[in-house]
Amino acid sequence: MAHILVIDDDEAIRRLIRETLEGVGHSVREAADGKQGMRAFRDYGADLVITNIFMPEQEGIETISELQEEQCPPPILAISGGGATGHTRVLEEAELFGATATLAKPFSLADLHDTVTGLLAGTGRAAS
Repeated sequence: MAHILVIDDDEAIRRLIRETLEGVGHSVREAADGKQGMRAFRDYGADLVITNIFMPEQEGIETISELQEEQCPPPILAISGGGATGHTRVLEEAELFGATATLAKPFSLADLHDTVTGLLAGTGRAAS
């Protein structure tokens, strides 16, 4: 199926997303922050990138911006629990910087699956 890169500093979230997506046949690579994620993307590529917004080293907004500068930018799903500013505003900003769709944490595995399926089919939708 698809090669998906998951960038999140929370190991449990990365594992949950990986297990969910591998369970439906996708190949998933993980990174703990935006710098690691960009290295992985440049080394291996990805059909879809899922990135958290608030992370150490390099946050999601900067990662989204860098991905948009790539020769063939992938669809990007931005995820966030919101931090101090609240998820609605942060996820709106992520879309302004190039995220194709968004999901607010906590999200259901069904919403994750549906959003990923839509993005890979080219019919991605923004959710919150």
